[in-house]
Amino acid sequence: MPVYRDAAVVLRTHDLAEADRIVTVLTPHRGQIRVVAKGVRRTSSRFGARLEPAMVVDLQCREGRSLDTVTQAEMIAPYGDAIARDYTSWTACHAMLETAQRLTGEQDPSPHHFRLLTGALASLAAARHDPALVLDAYLLRALAVAGWAPSFRDCVRCGATGPHRAFHIASGGCVCPSCRLPGATAPSSASLVLAGALLEGDWVTADGSSAAARRETSGMVAAFLQWHLERGVRSLRWVERGTHPSVSAPPDAPADLDVEHHRGSWRRAVGDAH
Repeated sequence: MPVYRDAAVVLRTHDLAEADRIVTVLTPHRGQIRVVAKGVRRTSSRFGARLEPAMVVDLQCREGRSLDTVTQAEMIAPYGDAIARDYTSWTACHAMLETAQRLTGEQDPSPHHFRLLTGALASLAAARHDPALVLDAYLLRALAVAGWAPSFRDCVRCGATGPHRAFHIASGGCVCPSCRLPGATAPSSASLVLAGALLEGDWVTADGSSAAARRETSGMVAAFLQWHLERGVRSLRWVERGTHPSVSAPPDAPADLDVEHHRGSWRRAVGDAH
């Protein structure tokens, strides 16, 4: 059967049978693909931890009837290992991976999404910026790559030069007073500046933003993402915002959601891995 090779970032994994695993990856030339890694859950597996979420690998696969099979996996960048050591980065990472999975298609070449995701993972692993800022920057740019770039300054309907204070999600961003529609919100000017900086990659402005502007921007970005995906990204409910050591359940979380238990599970998993 034909064999192919491509770089890949691991998005998600599912256990299969006793020792196998189905791995969903994003590649630049084949888009999103699902492959089977045989025997990867055994301690003697030659793949080891290379096929875990957020790892970037050089993947070789053999085509199959329904699912392709991994025959070789060489590490390119072990971002997942560094990210998993910090809870805030870990939750932001999984929100990115889920968004990438939702925005890309199977067998659809996605070089721009691939570069964007690996760059965001590299930033998280290096702890260059607040993980929440990196997440929001990724979400905005991923939406832009998908064709839904928001406007945080000029009117998205008539093009009138801004800045404008009204923001209408369904229209795609800021609107002028003449184009303002029912349902438009009025974020603070600091939040709109921050959102624009994240979209454009202005990290000097983003890193200097206030906590209040970051919270409001995160809500605006999440709402904009949910509108275009038509349903929310489940991993966003786990993302820890701010610098407080404690984590509380977000308003939209299920009543039985125990975030402290979830964080404890993460600590135990990281401890077992290292």
